Amino acid sequence: MSDHIPFEIQSKIMNTLPVKSLLRFRSICKSWKSLIDSSDFIAHHSSQQQHLLVSYYDKYNDNELKCISIVDDDSFPKQKVSLTLPVKKRCDSYSYPRIISSCHGLVCWYCDTFQGAVIWNISLRKTVTVAVRTCGGYNIAIGFGVCRETSDPKIVNIRHVNRWTHVDNATSIPSQVEVFSLSMGAWRSPYGGNLPRKSIYFPPYNGVVIDGVFYWLADDRNTMLVVSFDMTSEEFREITLPDDLSQTYSNRISMSYLGNSLVVCGYDKHAIFRGLCVWTMRGGVSNSFTKLFTIAPNEDSILMGFRKSGEPIIAIRREHGYGRRFAVYEPYSKHIDYLGIVGDDCSFEVYPYTETLFLYGQPDRAKYI
Repeated sequence: MSDHIPFEIQSKIMNTLPVKSLLRFRSICKSWKSLIDSSDFIAHHSSQQQHLLVSYYDKYNDNELKCISIVDDDSFPKQKVSLTLPVKKRCDSYSYPRIISSCHGLVCWYCDTFQGAVIWNISLRKTVTVAVRTCGGYNIAIGFGVCRETSDPKIVNIRHVNRWTHVDNATSIPSQVEVFSLSMGAWRSPYGGNLPRKSIYFPPYNGVVIDGVFYWLADDRNTMLVVSFDMTSEEFREITLPDDLSQTYSNRISMSYLGNSLVVCGYDKHAIFRGLCVWTMRGGVSNSFTKLFTIAPNEDSILMGFRKSGEPIIAIRREHGYGRRFAVYEPYSKHIDYLGIVGDDCSFEVYPYTETLFLYGQPDRAKYI
């Protein structure tokens, strides 16, 4: 950039550039290196280009977990690359790693048998591994996000009773909630004093993070609800779902987000053939849900997420044989655009992300045991 351009303008321009360009620019001059290395620049940098991270288990070809990054712009889905996973492709013969959430360009993976979370910056190809403590007789629910005030990545671990356990027998749950903050490099109790009720069961791998708040789908004595955890205040709260969703089965309901709005979708428990209903929580207002659209019942679909344009991404069961096909759905014309990806029934995960410099100052493959 020209010396005639004010440094403040240069900073704003660089704040939107891809990570690869920024790493190259560090060697051009001392002022740029100092800017790019500063904690304030790292915390606020975000490339304008959005990508979709697609993870799925391909048991029909290589019989392994695969991960693809697709550029989400007018060229979609032509610009896509296969990624080298930062975790084992299988934890054991029965399970594989799953994505907890994606936030600020970071992706958090977890596997039950591995008992560890891996925070991954795709653009920097850096990882941080965190051991997650378990407790015999209890399940765990993991959440991940970044504090809005300090830009500190955090993992929250909730111990809860198994849904088949009589909750009244669990008078107390040891270390029910723990929070790991990367800045401290250790687990601790949350700042907030309120904890989830012990009767709440958290179905595995069904959560999203929006603007520093993590949301789990939860089941309280056969009534579905949403439990949230604010990564800044570290407080929990409960969100009541519309009757059409609260009375459905946990395997017929899922969550995503559109912009900064929580999206919950599910089949009516008593009328599954009405189709997949998609609801959104407007303006972050608890208990204020509006129905967006319904996906045709003959598609047997799962809503996986949304493109930047707002188009829903779904996984449709194959007509013959097992597995699902990855597609973009137009809810008004009901047009389906298949993307040539086929995966195992319940293995598809889709998370949008932008390139960031988070973890830049961290040593690669750092481990917190």
